[in-house]
Amino acid sequence: MGLCLLAVLAFALRLVIQGVLLHFVRLWRKTLPATSWTQILLHDHVLVRLAKIVPSVVIQIGIDAVAQLPAPLSQTIGNFATAFTVYHLVRAVAELLNEINAAHDRHDGPKATHTHSIKSYVQLGKLVAYILGALLIAAAILNRSPLLLLSGLGAMSAVLMLVFKDTIMSFVAGVQIGTNDMLRVGDWIEMPQVGADGFVVDIALNTVKVQNFDKTITTIPTWKLMSDSFKNWRGMANSGARRIMRALPLDASTVHLLTPSERSQLKHIPLLQDYWHAERGLLPIPSGMETSLPLAPVPPDQVTNLAAFKAYAYAYLVAHPGIAKGPGMFLLARTLEPTPTGLPLQLYCYTATTVWLEYETIQGAIFDHLIGMLPQFGLQLYQRSSDFGSRQLASALNAH
Repeated sequence: MGLCLLAVLAFALRLVIQGVLLHFVRLWRKTLPATSWTQILLHDHVLVRLAKIVPSVVIQIGIDAVAQLPAPLSQTIGNFATAFTVYHLVRAVAELLNEINAAHDRHDGPKATHTHSIKSYVQLGKLVAYILGALLIAAAILNRSPLLLLSGLGAMSAVLMLVFKDTIMSFVAGVQIGTNDMLRVGDWIEMPQVGADGFVVDIALNTVKVQNFDKTITTIPTWKLMSDSFKNWRGMANSGARRIMRALPLDASTVHLLTPSERSQLKHIPLLQDYWHAERGLLPIPSGMETSLPLAPVPPDQVTNLAAFKAYAYAYLVAHPGIAKGPGMFLLARTLEPTPTGLPLQLYCYTATTVWLEYETIQGAIFDHLIGMLPQFGLQLYQRSSDFGSRQLASALNAH
């Protein structure tokens, strides 16, 4: 009867204290700022976990008051009650850490930032709490000092180091990544050696999850980000500009000096007006832009159609509203070393947006326009002939 009354009292007090805590703490929280630590420390989930400690504490205190209970049984019940107290206390600490992490992810915690993930630290804190809790629970059940168990663990340090090797390495790597600001949730990274090319969606203690552009998830051990190299595109995103570096392979046999009639036709193109009338042989430089400037024709009868087309491509990029022209935004139109697959005309510039679809649209429109303008300059793209084309040519010759 005494044990039954003690059990009923323990669980009744738990319900009473839980109800009181939830009611009065909720009223108090309404008077506090939404981003204060109290809102997190006294969250409903944490209060419910704390209330679950009450029954075991009541049994610990009241077990000695039960009459005619054998001493060994009383001690055993008290030890198990202590173990349950530690268990629920550890669960309360874990719940508190979960709420801190959730508040950080929602950006409504104290000084919460979007830049750094604290999930790895939360997971490490929970791991430490679970290990300490397990030691205290084992000590309570065995009725031994926790220090005795800790001394036994010291002899197993080599085994523990082997078991938790990846966890230790990942934690050290996570600290270095966070301290040096090498990686944030939302960064676009490339790590070809593990098949990762996408946005970081989660940074945990042991793993970093990357959502690739095909919507697959690549899981990378955290320590691998320190042992191997990876490319982070955050700098590009922060700059507000994205680089275009692509070449048009021109047929070298179509490059020639402009004839008077060709020069006369090209002078009517509006974007080439400054090229033909430039002072001191240079085109004007847009303010703040670092650029490679095509030379104006000196003398006019020595200008090639390729030089005129480079000047047109340069002027087209300068006038294009989708091309960034601020400080540090290089703009080049240049020919590269001839190759067996043509004479490359390279364009080097930056779009005024980093959005992938907009970037591809601007880049595609620029090259579509320039390819369409090639015939007006007497130029052609280099295209390797295929067997089908050779058969067509042979059929045409045979027909004649």
